[in-house]
Amino acid sequence: MAIEKYSNKGLGEAKWSFPPVHPEGRKFAVIAAAITAGLAFMAWETLAWPMAAVTIWVLAFFRDPKRVTPLDEKYIVAPADGLVNLIMPVIPPLELQGEGGLGSEEVTRVSIFMSVFDVHINRTPIEGTVTRQAYISGKFLNADLDKASEENERQHFLVERTDGLKVGFTQIAGLVARRIMAFVKEGDFVAAGQRIGLIRFGSRVDVYLPKGTMPNVVVGQRSIAGETIIAVVGEVKEIEGVGQ
Repeated sequence: MAIEKYSNKGLGEAKWSFPPVHPEGRKFAVIAAAITAGLAFMAWETLAWPMAAVTIWVLAFFRDPKRVTPLDEKYIVAPADGLVNLIMPVIPPLELQGEGGLGSEEVTRVSIFMSVFDVHINRTPIEGTVTRQAYISGKFLNADLDKASEENERQHFLVERTDGLKVGFTQIAGLVARRIMAFVKEGDFVAAGQRIGLIRFGSRVDVYLPKGTMPNVVVGQRSIAGETIIAVVGEVKEIEGVGQ
């Protein structure tokens, strides 16, 4: 894929286009389309039309739009599209602690809930090397709940920059999510905003900010994966928002 660079000086030109469908979703779209065609062939229109809508929804669910990631080492970008539904101090998961991990002291966790209408391609918050990856099987509770971070099926990642800064984040399955996928593995070098995986059909992503960093987003705000700056490294100012 060609890399395009843009700046706030007006360099470059962006044009809107239909987002492509991720290969993982194409087989589901083909199955749904085949069922739709079969129902239409048998003149079962009352079933064919709803199935056609399902086919369109599947294509939309697995859409993989291009994103423009701000290039600044101070920025931590959102790993997921969705609603910022929880921001709270927590002890990092055991899988992200230990030698070379996040430690066992409290850090701020930002949780982003993805509905079935959001883009479900997840992206890395910072540039660096994937130093840890851990998959844990579990339940499929509502991803909106705080306890989903500890009880649901999930996959942890830890990315470390060359200067030693570490950011951990976790893909969490939800009520209807039944598969968490990773596009990267331990030892891979990833660019900020790079695609690292997806979760099928409704889920959540938790981000564990470095100690001494406060979020640049508020609960109730929507984020865009790879674009929304959810934190600035070392910045601790409090941010408020208003719903309107």
